[in-house]
Amino acid sequence: MIKKILLLIILLIVFTSCKKEGSAKVIYLGHTLPQTHPVHKGILEFKKALELKSSGNLKVKIFPDGQLGSEREVLELLQIGSVAATKVSAATLSNFVPEYHILGIPYLFKDKTHQFDILEGQIGKSILEKGSKFWLRGLCYYDAGSRSFYTSQKAIRTPDDLKGLKIRVMNNQMAINMVNSMGGSATPLAYGELYTAIQQGVVDGAENNPPSFVSSNHYEISKYYTLDQHSSIPDVLLIGTKYWNKLSDIEKKWVQEAADESAEAQKVFWKESVEESIKIAQDWGVEVIIPEKSIFAEKSKPVMDAFIQEFPEMALIVNQIKNQ
Repeated sequence: MIKKILLLIILLIVFTSCKKEGSAKVIYLGHTLPQTHPVHKGILEFKKALELKSSGNLKVKIFPDGQLGSEREVLELLQIGSVAATKVSAATLSNFVPEYHILGIPYLFKDKTHQFDILEGQIGKSILEKGSKFWLRGLCYYDAGSRSFYTSQKAIRTPDDLKGLKIRVMNNQMAINMVNSMGGSATPLAYGELYTAIQQGVVDGAENNPPSFVSSNHYEISKYYTLDQHSSIPDVLLIGTKYWNKLSDIEKKWVQEAADESAEAQKVFWKESVEESIKIAQDWGVEVIIPEKSIFAEKSKPVMDAFIQEFPEMALIVNQIKNQ
């Protein structure tokens, strides 16, 4: 708590004294990812495009590597207006804006094309706008790939292979339900503790996208990586409404256009990173398994049914996505 208070005081001093650089307005953007990450590269494209469109009248100052705190902490800073913008996982954002829970449903999307047809269409834009009443306006989605299982000792080729295995998941009820529905034992655990937990057999494996699998060095202690791609939760570029409402109409137009352009560029960065990560893992000796995804999708159906039962008002959106 003391650390949070000190951080907030520093931020208030810094950001209230640096709202402008010369005649330019400055957007302070904090996120938790390393500078080598493909999403950070997308954010750099946002910075470049916005500064170009505005002829330098709007500048972006980026604070990566969790310099301003965790995803949740930075979201709270957006809400009070201390920081202008951030990038967070839709899973984290769902704790603030309930509609983002929809994007975590297992096997919601048929493939990558279907996913971005939804996200960049009316449904996705509607979800982005839902955050405004919580002071968190969504600008665009970034590709964060698909999460898949990796294990240290036993290969997962069908859902039955998950039986008896402890699988680390995010502390997210849908992720927990998804693993349990397939017969595994979902084990929420801090990400920073995961390498040692796998190494010491505290858990049998985990689930994540290929770039994270490699950047975390988890490929060093995992023999198998099963590309079942059970969830495709995007990242979201956000701007706080307290900052957004101070922008002129033309400035808002520049910000939105720069965000859209950065999202297109980021898809390319992500694709390249996935290909490179898979190669690194295979060169290390990891067996990359391509399973029959329909079997996993069938096993996970109770998760969607339970979600609709809990949030009946969102059933229409889910059905629209599944039927498009």
